[in-house]
Amino acid sequence: QVQVAESGGGSVQAGGSLKLSCQVSGYRFNSCGMGWYRQFPGQQRELVTLLQGSGAIVYQPSVKGRFTLSHDKGKNVLYLQMNNLTNEDTAVYFCAANTKVRGNACVPHWGEGTQVTVSS
Repeated sequence: QVQVAESGGGSVQAGGSLKLSCQVSGYRFNSCGMGWYRQFPGQQRELVTLLQGSGAIVYQPSVKGRFTLSHDKGKNVLYLQMNNLTNEDTAVYFCAANTKVRGNACVPHWGEGTQVTVSS
């Protein structure tokens, strides 16, 4: 059973930094990849960054150059270093560990999320 647990959220002033961690258990990295998502109040979850099965990393344009995804495969931990944070980054951040199911579809396993609040 895949279990996902995010940590590292908190409150920070604009221009500051936070590093999120995602500890995953019962999971082996695969072609479906892993990623970070965020959700603003009243809106759908959106992709922030994705580590693809190939090892390539894609970023949402609004975070490119400020956020950095990294992966410790041995510890099964996914990190998100967030620098130069702005008010617009305030959201609940979720980690997803994706697994492949029959038919080659990718299914996400979600954590409970961690709140990031950026204030001016």
